[in-house]
Amino acid sequence: MSRPITIVEVGPRDGLQNEKAILEPAVRAELVRRLESAGARRIEAVSFVHPKYVPQMAGAEEVMAALPHEAGRSRIGLVLNGKGYDRALGTTVDEVNVAMSATDGFGLKNQGLSVDQQVEMLADIIAGRANAPPPPPSAVPLPFSRGGNGSPGATPTLSATLSCVWGCPFDGEVSADQVADLVGRIAELGVEEIALADTIGAGDPWAVTSKVEAARAAAPDAVLRLHFHDTRNTGLANAHAGIEAGVTVLDASVGGIGGCPFAPGATGNIATEDLVYMLERAGFSTGYDLDALIVTARWIGEKIGRPAPSALSRAGGWPKG
Repeated sequence: MSRPITIVEVGPRDGLQNEKAILEPAVRAELVRRLESAGARRIEAVSFVHPKYVPQMAGAEEVMAALPHEAGRSRIGLVLNGKGYDRALGTTVDEVNVAMSATDGFGLKNQGLSVDQQVEMLADIIAGRANAPPPPPSAVPLPFSRGGNGSPGATPTLSATLSCVWGCPFDGEVSADQVADLVGRIAELGVEEIALADTIGAGDPWAVTSKVEAARAAAPDAVLRLHFHDTRNTGLANAHAGIEAGVTVLDASVGGIGGCPFAPGATGNIATEDLVYMLERAGFSTGYDLDALIVTARWIGEKIGRPAPSALSRAGGWPKG
C-alpha cells in the first residue's frame, strides 16, 4: 500500500459558490453530513463572506449551527479578511482558511487588497491570535497544528490558500519566484499549512512540479496543499504531478462542481470521486467510500439543477460490484 493521501473536500464552499442555484443553509449542512458519511474528515463547510457579493454562501453561521461537533471531523471556514475571521470565531469551525492571492490583480478584485495588503491582513489576524488560549487537541489527525473543539470562541487552526498560482485572469502569467516569495513571507508569519491554488485551471503538470519545488524551498517546514480546477482538462494530471512531487494533501469538490465568481472563465474543481478513483486504483489510501461519493455527487446535481460534471457520476466506478 502506498502512502495515504488526505483529500480536503471543498464542495460545500468552493463547489457551490459559483453555482446559479442558491441552496438554503439546511441543504448545505445536509451536503456536509452526506460527504462526511462518505469519508470526508476535513471539509470546507462554509465561507464567511458578505452575502451581497457571494449570495450562495449566505448563512454560514446557520450551516455551522446545524452541524454539531462530532469526533473525527474537522470543519473549515474560509475567510477573506479580519471581519470574516471574527465571524468564524463565533461558530464551531475547527479550522480557518485565509484566502489570499498570488497577484495584485486578483487580490484587488476578490478582496480589494493588493498582495502586500493581504500579507498585512494575515499578520494582523495572527497577531490577534497571540493572546488567545492555545487550541485544544482535535480528534482529527491533521498534518499541522491541531485546533478547534467544536465550541464558539475556541481558537481554530489557521491555514492560507494562495489563488492564481498558475495564472491570473487579470495579471497573466505568474512566475515561480513570485509564488516562492509570497509563500516564504506567509511561512515566516507562522502559517503551517499553505495551499497553492490553480484558480482558473491554467496549470500543467510540469509547472506544478516547478512551483511545488519553489514553494518547498521557500518554506521547507510548511505543509503544502494543492487545489486544482479542471478548466482546461489538466486537473487530474496536475494532481498526479503534485503527488509525485511529494504533496500528500489535495482539495477536491464532490461532483466536480465549483469555480470562482471573481475569476472569469473559472470552472469546476477536480471531482472528489474522480480523484479518489484514480488514487485508490493506484494503491493509495484516501479513506473515502467511492460508491457513497458517487451517490452524493448525483444528489447535489439534482439540488443545483444540473448533472454533476464529474466522470464518475456519469460512468460509475470500475470494476462494477
